[in-house]
Amino acid sequence: MRKYWIGSGLIVLLIIIGLFSVAFARPYTLHGSLIQPAMTAPDFSLTNTNGQLFQLSKQKGRLTLLFFGYTNCPDECPATLAVMKQVFARLGPQSNQVNFVFVTVDPQRDHPAQIQAFLARYNPAFIGLGGSLTLLTPVWKAYGVYQELPVNSTVSQYQVAHSTQVYLIDPHGQLRLTYAVDTSVDDIYQDIQHILSGG
Repeated sequence: MRKYWIGSGLIVLLIIIGLFSVAFARPYTLHGSLIQPAMTAPDFSLTNTNGQLFQLSKQKGRLTLLFFGYTNCPDECPATLAVMKQVFARLGPQSNQVNFVFVTVDPQRDHPAQIQAFLARYNPAFIGLGGSLTLLTPVWKAYGVYQELPVNSTVSQYQVAHSTQVYLIDPHGQLRLTYAVDTSVDDIYQDIQHILSGG
């Protein structure tokens, strides 16, 4: 009888400890810069490198990582793409639930074939979008993207000053986070896992 009560007491104690662990567990903290309150991501339609129309609002159900850059970028863009390549590799089969979308800030040089070749170095599934200055300018403005060409630029050789954050849009179309260029692979991966699980 004594063994029975000791056993029952241990079970009750373990249940209580478990309940306290759940009650006082620290909630998950997202690693990017939070957009509070979360807002519906500004919609846009642009042509991808295969000549097909890509509309952001039709991507609901998938998480989208949105980045604005250019193919001749010497530093931030290759660094960001390298991080995203590793994030997608870690996601494995889950990467089918995630888009990485690259929008050019250099439409004068970034033609479809150029964008496609650039993205293929990192992941051929990455989506590249371009268009005319008239089509791209409203998209840049909607996302607060800074883009500036040097005053004395030549057609073939110049650098574009531009903002470098990655925007995370959740599967419900809500703009939730931005990431700086130096955000780690692990931090982005963990955030994606949390959001895909309903967080």
